Amino acid sequence: QIIIFLFITPGTPRIVIVSHSINYGVKKCLWTALGDVSANTIQMILVVFVIGSLFSNNPQILNVFKWIGVVYLFYLAYDTYKSKVSSITSGENNPKSIFSFFKDGFLVAGTSPKAWIFFPLIFPQFIDFNSNYVAQFIILITTYVVLDFVSLIGYAILANKLIVWLKANPKVINTISACVLIIIAIIIAITQQY
Repeated sequence: QIIIFLFITPGTPRIVIVSHSINYGVKKCLWTALGDVSANTIQMILVVFVIGSLFSNNPQILNVFKWIGVVYLFYLAYDTYKSKVSSITSGENNPKSIFSFFKDGFLVAGTSPKAWIFFPLIFPQFIDFNSNYVAQFIILITTYVVLDFVSLIGYAILANKLIVWLKANPKVINTISACVLIIIAIIIAITQQY
């Protein structure tokens, strides 16, 4: 229930997916979603098995991730705003590579301080370290990755359905998405203290 609530709440990865879906089509969003879940998988493994206590003892590390994430969100907002409007009507004609879509998903998820805090706080509550915790972790990580991927693609499909409405004024979604990314970056910069 906690994870599903996290997924249905529109956050930065969902904003990026919506923007990419409308500008480039749902198929390209598969790569952004794969980048997102890849970063989350690495975060889960590192936090649970390696550096969870390091973050607890050195919150300044999370501060570094926060500022990298804020800078990247501003860049992504600019990139979203400047993307060509014609790509809404022709999802196949775009200048971005598959790696670029993957990178966007990976960096947005990987630099999110919320994820670095979420995994060490939530996951250990569901793992019994006195029994086979590796198997339990594999079940947790698989469940998380599948649900996250499905929710991201759900957002992409929903956003793609809005294209009919947006064809009348296609620059609207780029402007709205860029503004939302800037607002999220400012909120992260101001409110998240470690």
